[in-house]
Amino acid sequence: MYKTAAALLAFSFILPVHSFEPLPPETMDDTRVFKVEVLQVTDIEPYREAYEGFLKTLQDNGLVEGKNLQVHRTSIDFDVENGGFWSKLGVLMRIRQEATRIVLAKPDLVLTVGTPATKYARGMLAEARIPLVFTAVANPEDAGCVSLVDGGEGATGATLYTDMSDSLKLVRDVFPNVHRIGMVYSDDENGIANVAAASAQGKPLGLDVSAREVNKRAPIAPALKELYAAGAQMFAVPLDTYYGLHRYEAAMDLGDFGIEHKVPVVTLAMVKVPGAALYVGADFNQVGRLAGTQAAKILKRHVKPDVLPILRQETPTVMVDPARLAALNVALPPALASHKTDIGNGFWQIELGK
Repeated sequence: MYKTAAALLAFSFILPVHSFEPLPPETMDDTRVFKVEVLQVTDIEPYREAYEGFLKTLQDNGLVEGKNLQVHRTSIDFDVENGGFWSKLGVLMRIRQEATRIVLAKPDLVLTVGTPATKYARGMLAEARIPLVFTAVANPEDAGCVSLVDGGEGATGATLYTDMSDSLKLVRDVFPNVHRIGMVYSDDENGIANVAAASAQGKPLGLDVSAREVNKRAPIAPALKELYAAGAQMFAVPLDTYYGLHRYEAAMDLGDFGIEHKVPVVTLAMVKVPGAALYVGADFNQVGRLAGTQAAKILKRHVKPDVLPILRQETPTVMVDPARLAALNVALPPALASHKTDIGNGFWQIELGK
């Protein structure tokens, strides 16, 4: 299990090169130091990956931290890792407090990571006419955007959104005998949206999704047992910060439960789940890089965020663990097997659209 967890740290997914082409040299200002504020709720590894991708694209465009870029990053945690206080009202108050501080600081741009920070800070930033770029948002509409491509007043960014129907079709193709899926989620807004989409879009495909909500501090095992006893034939991991907390405790326990009960585990987000057989979703680092692309245009060319579309990874990343498939006596369909690439560490990547 720990070997699998370590292997997942080596994931590297690459979008088309043109998505991250540096801006022309003539757009550069060699004398100005740009100030960027970063705001997020919880500091989980996927969010760090998005942040690193964001900085990498800025660097590729000549914006280098410590040289001509000053970054101040704030993570609102509420001591979640140690079972501290967690409430939506408390989160909202802290976000608004930080947004007030940011407005007074007058940065050149604000990066919000995740749905809560984006949703609850955007109003104050728009009033102050401070450009907002977001990343790691599951569905932009849940963060106050006009649509999947229009960020609305003063905002743009990059979303983790992928078509849930396409993801579930892939799950059905790999596991044709599965008809009942169990999902465990928390009050995370991305998780809630992910589960709702899976429940609605699974029905036309003959997939019945049953879900249980848990407290962010609660262990996952009781919910897994309840869903398994109710007939769950598979567990699917939503895009939810719950699985990244407490050193991935919930994710690891879910993987162990699946192995012990010979139940397949799939993830609808690119997060570490030792024991998962299939991964489908957008890669956090790449979505962070896409957000950096829009930020570079705002900072270096003074483009207004309102005219920049929301970007997304058009083709989801698909990974499989062939050893887990073999343990479940599942063979990868020929149509998918013909597009697999061995990326090492015991994983295959499936190139969709080929």
